Amino acid sequence: MSSATEIIHSVPVDKLTGSISVPVYQTSTFVQEAPGVNKGYDYARSNNPTRKALETMVTKLENGHDAFAFATGLAAIDSVLKLLSTGDEIIAVDDIYGGAYRLFTHVYEKFGIKIHYVDTTEAENILNHINDKTKLIWLESPTNPTLKISDIQRISEIAHSFNSLVVVDNTFASPIAQRPFEYGADIVIHSGTKYLAGHSDLVAGLVVTSTQELSEKIKFIQNASGGILGPWDCFLTIRGIETLPLRFKQQSATALLIAQFLESRDEVDHVYYPGLSRHKNHEIAKAQQNGIYGGVISFSLKGDTQDAANTFVTSTQYFKLAESLGGVKSLLCHPSQMTHASIPREKRIESGIQDSLIRLSCGIEEVEDLISDLEFAFSKIYQTQKVLAK
Repeated sequence: MSSATEIIHSVPVDKLTGSISVPVYQTSTFVQEAPGVNKGYDYARSNNPTRKALETMVTKLENGHDAFAFATGLAAIDSVLKLLSTGDEIIAVDDIYGGAYRLFTHVYEKFGIKIHYVDTTEAENILNHINDKTKLIWLESPTNPTLKISDIQRISEIAHSFNSLVVVDNTFASPIAQRPFEYGADIVIHSGTKYLAGHSDLVAGLVVTSTQELSEKIKFIQNASGGILGPWDCFLTIRGIETLPLRFKQQSATALLIAQFLESRDEVDHVYYPGLSRHKNHEIAKAQQNGIYGGVISFSLKGDTQDAANTFVTSTQYFKLAESLGGVKSLLCHPSQMTHASIPREKRIESGIQDSLIRLSCGIEEVEDLISDLEFAFSKIYQTQKVLAK
């Protein structure tokens, strides 16, 4: 069965009415036949039929044991960090999402959790930091925003030899391109806000587990902490997932053409996109992501000036300047001032996030229109530089 067919038919038909769409169970509680005797639901924080339908769907998408829906992507990340105890350590990819960095550094470090930020594009780098206190290896592949690729299988082998769990944020690749459990990962994270929901109209997070033991732990944390996704947003996420294969494949095809266009521009210093043959781990991405490289591209401008980046990101018509990514409308952002502003500049530069780095999220518009939009933004940089030179 193809992934598109599997997704469409993983949405259950409502047993009560035959509704082909999942009903929105907008309720806080459920009537019980007797104390503790119910139809599988007692209180909406603990479970909800709409949320359960989404969680079952994402479990199938990732070929996991179970999935759990949270109010935001960061709430999902937070639930996994709650598996840790004082004295535990994390090895995290150096080019990490700014919100995750903020949560790790400003919340969990004060509770005695130590984090090592490592360039995981070379799996062996992990050996320099891993020890018997290391409980989690935290990967994004591709990373946000420089699209670094990590060898999940090799890193999982290293991690498991030290009894560490491997967590993969699969937001950028989506289950259409990559299923980390197939390469040994233990937990998969999604910001459902992005490609899964796909329409920039909600925030959501998903945690997918690989074993019964992890499922029980995350379920307990979900219920105990209460950061659940509401039924309406669960419904919208399900509706978004139904078109995920179509959207993601088109966005990926568009991104590859735009990445090739950017490589041809004299103003561009470097293009970050795993679909380009000169990308450091292109061959790993080719195998690991089934040759589908995603809809996000980053690039830096020559001279590495923030002023030039500001001119560019405020000069486009179709690429809207905004946080987030993965929606049907194309977006762009300036990570050093936006998504990754919480990371100290020296650490940003060290991980490859230059002052002129710009991140693009390709939507489903015609690629010719998007390229014309970028050409206009490049011309505005040239015009601005001419004026300043006078």
